[in-house]
Amino acid sequence: QVQLVESGGGLVQAGGSLRLSCAFSGRTFSNYAMGWFRQAPGKEREFVAAITWNGGSTYYADSVKGRFTISRDNAKNTVYLQMNSLKPEDTAVYYCAADAWITMATITTPRYNHWGQGTQVTVSS
Repeated sequence: QVQLVESGGGLVQAGGSLRLSCAFSGRTFSNYAMGWFRQAPGKEREFVAAITWNGGSTYYADSVKGRFTISRDNAKNTVYLQMNSLKPEDTAVYYCAADAWITMATITTPRYNHWGQGTQVTVSS
């Protein structure tokens, strides 16, 4: 069974940086596409970034393009989200997601089968 554990969240001032990590276990990590989503209070969960199984393709929400970078280390079974130039509107719970069968048509949607418990990111102004 796939397990995902996020870490790296916290409180940061606007303009600062954080790096989130998501540790994957239970299956062969390199078979899975990975995504990051976030949910702010009172809002729906939204797509942030995604990466294909081999890291060959990455996808970003327009709101984070140029500021966030998703990457993966298949030797360490970990996916990362480097977040720079953080803004107060980036405040949310960030979730890691995994799916071995998601398609390019749905990789930016919440149709992943496996989810982590989330990590809080708070950006102060």
